[in-house]
Amino acid sequence: MTSRDLESLKKSAALKAVEFVRDGMVVGLGTGSTAKHMVAALGDRVRTGMKLRGVPTSQETAELARQAGIPLIDSDNRWEIDVAIDGADQVDPHFNLIKGGGGALLKEKIVAGSAKQFIVMVDHTKQVSVLGGAFPLPIEVVPFGWGSTAREIEALTQSHVVLRERNGAPFKTEAGHLIVDVHLDRIDHPGELETALNLIPGVVETGLFVGRTNVLIVGTPQGVQTVHVPGK
Repeated sequence: MTSRDLESLKKSAALKAVEFVRDGMVVGLGTGSTAKHMVAALGDRVRTGMKLRGVPTSQETAELARQAGIPLIDSDNRWEIDVAIDGADQVDPHFNLIKGGGGALLKEKIVAGSAKQFIVMVDHTKQVSVLGGAFPLPIEVVPFGWGSTAREIEALTQSHVVLRERNGAPFKTEAGHLIVDVHLDRIDHPGELETALNLIPGVVETGLFVGRTNVLIVGTPQGVQTVHVPGK
């Protein structure tokens, strides 16, 4: 499957996701390649008269939203988010996710946690039988003593931890933190791992999104599949 084919599947999932947005809603705007299609589609709706306001999960998304004509809410506000729409790097059969490939995991989790409904849109290649493997788990950590934090993460997970870099320098998140990527063969109990990692001093947040998904939308070569998560 070509990159153009994958991009088409991402776009089809994004177009289905925006169907959940109603006039007057406050919408959490995710970050990433699929989210770009979602923001563009919402911009089209705004131009045809829909009233909505957005809460972006990154400066990149905020800029895309402004270009699309979507009014944004100040990031310091106490939001009432009706629906948050975002992509994922992996999704397992229990609708748990790994996110953070783009480095926006902290804001993404804050927005997802503040939303009444969290909609995840992916192409079918992001579906896995178990989290981990080919895609590392991102963990956001404070710069102070990050090496010691990484050592504790390695001891807990019995896995290799790599400091994320960009252009030869440590990658910095918008909050000024670092990201370490944890290479795990498989994550059989993501909820337990998320809890244990968050107890390590220096860990700000993990890229595990456990039990948060309300609706999963998957772009496949056979069409778009929409799954409403049971009990959510």
